[in-house]
Amino acid sequence: MAEKNIQNDNAPSDPKRPGWFGRLIEKGERLYNYCVSGVWYDSRKTMKVRLIKTINLTVQAFLNRDLQIKSMAITYQTIFAMVPALAMLLAISKGFGFQEMVEKELYTYFPSQSKALGTALGFVDSYLAEASSGILVGVGLIVLLWTLISLLSNIEDAFNNIWDIKTGRNTIQKIKDYIAIFLLIPILMILSSGISIFMSSTVLAAVPFAFLTPMVNAVMELVPLVLTWGAFTLCFWLIPNTKVEVKFAAISGAFCAVAFDVLQLLFLNGQIYVSKYNAIYGSFAFLPLMLIWLQLSWLLLLSGCGLTYSLQNVFSYNFFGNLTTVAESYFRKVLLVVTAVVYRRFHLGLSAPTRNTLSMTYGLPIRLVSNIADRLQRAGLVQKNESRDGKDDPGLIPTTDTDRIMVKDVVARVESAGMKDFIPEFNTTYRQALDELSEISERMYEAAGDKLIRDLDIFVDIDEKQQN
Repeated sequence: MAEKNIQNDNAPSDPKRPGWFGRLIEKGERLYNYCVSGVWYDSRKTMKVRLIKTINLTVQAFLNRDLQIKSMAITYQTIFAMVPALAMLLAISKGFGFQEMVEKELYTYFPSQSKALGTALGFVDSYLAEASSGILVGVGLIVLLWTLISLLSNIEDAFNNIWDIKTGRNTIQKIKDYIAIFLLIPILMILSSGISIFMSSTVLAAVPFAFLTPMVNAVMELVPLVLTWGAFTLCFWLIPNTKVEVKFAAISGAFCAVAFDVLQLLFLNGQIYVSKYNAIYGSFAFLPLMLIWLQLSWLLLLSGCGLTYSLQNVFSYNFFGNLTTVAESYFRKVLLVVTAVVYRRFHLGLSAPTRNTLSMTYGLPIRLVSNIADRLQRAGLVQKNESRDGKDDPGLIPTTDTDRIMVKDVVARVESAGMKDFIPEFNTTYRQALDELSEISERMYEAAGDKLIRDLDIFVDIDEKQQN
């Protein structure tokens, strides 16, 4: 027995059992799989799950929404809009008598692009001189406004795409909002300059102890960062054509403000290492650096918008795949469920559900709900119930009497909505086959039954609780 025990003790370990390094790799793989895909099946609403989902959504938005291509396109358009934008900014500030102050603030906010700003301001002087003479007064103003409105419109479209918003502001609303923005920018810059002057003169003079002066100076150094934070927050809050929670916009704005300052420092300190560009481009050596800086800045802004979207909708996501991979039969089931919820709530006198309500309350993926809502609108089955102030997300309400729409009507109208009869000679060439397919479709619609869509027995408990 002793010999057997000795033999067992000296026996080699099980070769199938991984060592500590192998177990570490397995744990890493499990953690990676959970963070990438498994977290979407985790229904817990803990801080850890929220953090992983938020990071996952932000990375997915950065990779899957072509933000880099969009930032390139906006950078290209920014080059054309830069001179008109600075021209309007300086023209407005000149009317208030603060042109020099605004120019100084521009150099303060963009220290890494001082060379580019100097060149652009020279172009602005020429632009204003030409635009203020003769017939170019009206034409120059129209071109200026069109260039700026076009730039902001593209930025809004990029934001709406990130938020899965299909419709933007109308033209009149765009013109009013965008002009208001360009009128507010110089005023805010003047106020910023006034705050800096007040802090440097009045506050420092009122400091009772000399050792507190460095602390006050440190606070003053943070003023541009705070203003940058406010600018990013306003962008994430106001630009998308939907209701955005201020707290999520502020969180994203804080991250982007810090990242933007780091970007400024990198470019400011890195310019001394790019002396080779001077030999290649001469006086235009600043141009490639400015283009890189612009693209990174726009990419940072779009990524911040994606982060805001992720923070606000993190618990509305239990699916992040490609919608084209969803089986048509499964998609039809979800579509009927969403339609039934909208019609039933309207029949019971409950509030019109928004897309977020449908997602959060009834456990449906937000992207799938958005896609279904768009298809139901195209089919004329639901419409948006806009709020009076236009700030809240619109709810969805039926377009017709809930006593008339049956399950088969929903299926038929959704499948027939959209473009058709656009292929020449298609109906005549394949008439016999199309007649047979029409008969099959009619039998499918009849098989769907004559049950009213509002009477489907789904989510009865939730609806009754909300009604009570």
